[in-house]
Amino acid sequence: MDAPEERILTNLRKGVLEFCVLAYLQAGRTYGLDLARRLETDRLIASEGTLYPLLARLRSAGMVETEWVESDAGRPRKYYTLTNLGAEYLDAFRSAWAPLRDTVDRTVRRPS
Repeated sequence: MDAPEERILTNLRKGVLEFCVLAYLQAGRTYGLDLARRLETDRLIASEGTLYPLLARLRSAGMVETEWVESDAGRPRKYYTLTNLGAEYLDAFRSAWAPLRDTVDRTVRRPS
């Protein structure tokens, strides 16, 4: 991929990443590494280092809660759960996203 496309994708991902995280968490609680792997697989983040500061901001904003859970595989894991506030923000994003996406699609498809 050439540089302009990569820059555009990076900026677009930054703008929607928190809502994608909230959407993943809507399915149920998950621990950070599992969430990071899913986001990496979907090419929404390049590394888990991007995710943890975002999760900390979402927690500070009251959109996610955390809980430490003992693990059979070793160390305890920090699980993240969507809060009611996080669900409200996700619903608001969904309401705003479709019209915005449609407007952008119409705009960039217009002939010059």
